[in-house]
Amino acid sequence: MTLKINPAQLPDYIGKEVGVSDWLLVDQERINKFADATGDHQYIHVDPERAAQTPFGTTIAHGFLTMSLLVPMGFEASLKLENTVMGINYGFDKLRFINPVKVNNRIRARFQLASAEEKKAKHYLLKHIVTVEIEGAQKPALLAEWLGMTVVG
Repeated sequence: MTLKINPAQLPDYIGKEVGVSDWLLVDQERINKFADATGDHQYIHVDPERAAQTPFGTTIAHGFLTMSLLVPMGFEASLKLENTVMGINYGFDKLRFINPVKVNNRIRARFQLASAEEKKAKHYLLKHIVTVEIEGAQKPALLAEWLGMTVVG
């Protein structure tokens, strides 16, 4: 469920968890399509037989695939501002791949609002600390400080 607030309420949410996405399946078809889109066909991603011989024991998702899945999880669970005209991906202050996502793992993202700054009138730079969890794993798949510019009307 998306938390939608008035920009004047932003200070009340800094340092707090603002959303958790639903679980998302990372299956071989998704991994293969990402490999095709990026041209990264390294066998640990797309060849189950060879990947079975690695310490992973199976194929794993590309780190950048896991990162790109922040988009749908963010639509679902990051903080939103009322009267938003558009959101712009502003990049990352930090991005770390901690634990590989194995084929058929499910992942979800936790969003914490780290900071919010009105850069110019009606343009808010929001930083979310995002932890992507792997179902059943102790270590997360990735940790990120994700920046987004939200323009309100």
